[in-house]
Amino acid sequence: MFFRFTNIINALQALDKTYSNSEMVRKILRCLPRSWMPKVTAIEEAKNLNVLPLEDLLGSLMTHELSMQKKDDDEEKEKKKKMVALKSSQIEDSEDDDDDADEELALITRKFKKFLASKKKFGGK
Repeated sequence: MFFRFTNIINALQALDKTYSNSEMVRKILRCLPRSWMPKVTAIEEAKNLNVLPLEDLLGSLMTHELSMQKKDDDEEKEKKKKMVALKSSQIEDSEDDDDDADEELALITRKFKKFLASKKKFGGK
């Protein structure tokens, strides 16, 4: 954004249209998206825009952008960690279901053996 802004300002200077430093600072702050409004407000209230160098504004905005990207990356990692935890718990649940099924099968087998043994006692087929 700053590169494009500088190109436009330089082209305007070639056409004899110049802007003061404070005008350029205000134009950059006005063009930022809505998600940057808290940062814009903080800069406007904390610093005198009439004497704020354009380079200082650029440095402040770049620092804020990097911190926003870091926060987004951290949130994305947290989401991935949550998904892995869910997958892990699902695997454990399926193992529990397998254990339950094995126990039920063992119980049915024992009962069937007892049933067959009682049939043989009474001479049944």
